Amino acid sequence: MNPSKFFHIKRKVTSVIMMSLSLVATLIALVPLVFIFYYTISKGISYLNIDFFIAMPKPVGETGGGMANAIAGTLLLIGIGGVIGIPVGVMTGTYLSEFGNNKFGSVVRFLTDVLSGVPSIVVGVVAYTLVVIPMKHFSALAGGIALGILMIPTITRTTEEMIKLVPHSLREAGLALGIPKWKTTILIVLKTAWKGIATGILLGLSRAAGETAPLLFTALGNRFWSTKVGQPIASLSVYIYDYAKAPFEDWNQQAWTAALVLMLMISILSLTFRIVTRSKYKTK
Repeated sequence: MNPSKFFHIKRKVTSVIMMSLSLVATLIALVPLVFIFYYTISKGISYLNIDFFIAMPKPVGETGGGMANAIAGTLLLIGIGGVIGIPVGVMTGTYLSEFGNNKFGSVVRFLTDVLSGVPSIVVGVVAYTLVVIPMKHFSALAGGIALGILMIPTITRTTEEMIKLVPHSLREAGLALGIPKWKTTILIVLKTAWKGIATGILLGLSRAAGETAPLLFTALGNRFWSTKVGQPIASLSVYIYDYAKAPFEDWNQQAWTAALVLMLMISILSLTFRIVTRSKYKTK
């Protein structure tokens, strides 16, 4: 056989094998995700109705009710966490990418990696010590601070990596026009990397939305309607935890519905981010 033809066939066979293995690996990775979605939807859809979104939880022994307070509380906690975590994460990631080629940058990068591996319950205990104990009560503020801390490493690392993908020619063009480096970073680099940064923000918010352990030490929970940042507040993740282990079938069913609603909230948030970033790029 002609050597060139042999190597051509060998490359084609190798390519087919690797593509097949990649496809199998992708399917294996998708199986748990599809199973989680299917099981959550099948178990939670039966209780999903308008009352679940507008009604308050019923006392023990009564069926029905909803989780309006937990839905509002989850949104408030994510909002507080976002106000803390998004600016800090984006600014830290920008510094590490544009100005962090020094020892201080290496230390910050190392600490960020360490923080990303810290269990969320440890962050909850720290927030309890630094916020709850001095305030002498649980609060939405303490929960939001804990969630904000958990967002920071994800947003920081994503921002840093996305900014590194911006071509150096854009920076050089801005500097050649006499634009200061800090203004070049804000007006050119960050705008170019915005779509990737938004993805990191979404990942941070999604992680915060599903956290339970830190909220047990900070926001605690509330059976009543409350949107005050200085008071304990309900959240879907804590309700899922409480209702799933309760000895009442109705509460167990509501836990599945709460899980479904939480997944829908994250999906809507993701879709909104994609629409906003896509329209932002189209207008440019």
